[in-house]
Amino acid sequence: MLSKKTKYALHALTYLAKKGSDNPTLIVEISEQAHIPRKFLESILLDLKKQGILASKMGKGGGYFLRHEPKEITISTIIRLFNGPIALLPCVSLNYYQPCDECTSETLCGLNKVMIDVRNETLRILENKSIQDIIDQEIPGLVS
Repeated sequence: MLSKKTKYALHALTYLAKKGSDNPTLIVEISEQAHIPRKFLESILLDLKKQGILASKMGKGGGYFLRHEPKEITISTIIRLFNGPIALLPCVSLNYYQPCDECTSETLCGLNKVMIDVRNETLRILENKSIQDIIDQEIPGLVS
């Protein structure tokens, strides 16, 4: 399940993508329009900036904006940043691998094999879906 922080990050990125990279947007506007608590949003935007997904401009006309095109920001990147591993078991995670305490042999474990398939299919989808795909799937006039 996605954490609130992950969902908020995806909503904030979607909002910024719709605004365009040439229009820096203030935190207060993102917070109000994307329905994200401001204090929570500040932390999210700073994390996204540290990861090079967002940039910011200070002063009049300042705010946050995307550093990349919306189609270049994958959902898998945002999930890993805020939610951690995509894999359902630590023994099948590509980036957060840990052996399972109760397992005596990963090579003989049927659950491990099934979860590798689940991870691979999940990654196939999430690595090929972007912020642009979220925007493209929205129903015009419907508030998210």
